[in-house]
Amino acid sequence: MLDHLLHLNAAARKAAYDNTSAVTNSAAQLSEFEARSAALVQHTPGHLDVVYGPQTRQQFDFFQGTHGAATLLFIHGGYWQMRHKNTFRFVAEGALKNGLNAALLGYTLAPQATLTQIVQEVLQGIAAVRAHALQQGGADRVLLCGWSAGGHLTAMGLHAPGVVAGLGISGIYDLGPIQHNALNAALQLSDTEVQLLSPLRLPMVHKPFITAYGTAELVQLQRQSQAFAQYRKGLPQDALLPIQGADHFSILNALAQPDGALLDALLAYR
Repeated sequence: MLDHLLHLNAAARKAAYDNTSAVTNSAAQLSEFEARSAALVQHTPGHLDVVYGPQTRQQFDFFQGTHGAATLLFIHGGYWQMRHKNTFRFVAEGALKNGLNAALLGYTLAPQATLTQIVQEVLQGIAAVRAHALQQGGADRVLLCGWSAGGHLTAMGLHAPGVVAGLGISGIYDLGPIQHNALNAALQLSDTEVQLLSPLRLPMVHKPFITAYGTAELVQLQRQSQAFAQYRKGLPQDALLPIQGADHFSILNALAQPDGALLDALLAYR
């Protein structure tokens, strides 16, 4: 388990996980992500907003690669209570240029859904994307990846049928510190959820998992990744991948670029 930071006051505990405030140009980076995502949609045919469940955000995007290719499936972050898959469509560009199918998954946000419900939606979404990829002539191979809260959801979805490997980017793997943080106002995590939905507290899934973080990120975010990699270090195909100089937002370029370090690591399992 990680330090819950209870020795700090509430403001300091919030700051320890406040990525948006820590990255001074985070708003500009997110605006750039939106523009790049809009450009991708303009020049890349895709199946957008495919419904996989009854809730408004239960939708996925699917961009087709070469016949018989594996599918990179990306889960967005935002501490389970912010952001939208559409902002992050740009991350598909590198995968598509390498011939993969690429998909992005949406899910209901807190407080409209509990974290237990969000995890169940993500599992439902993974199954739906897998089925869609097969219908489009893709391989039965899902390369699951996610950023921030999406890194947590990736670890929680690693066991899903069809998933052959996972990549967690700047993820949260122990929910204990979140339960004692202002982020919990929307999540209202129970003690049971902290125990059952913290990948660091669960039996290991024996599939390859790459744990990545930026060396310019908040210390507590780096520690989340380092602790999870340490927890899984007995698994021979796992890797800890620090991205030098990357902050919590710029790290996504290492997935979006055709020769990016994160994408390259995941392509080993295509």
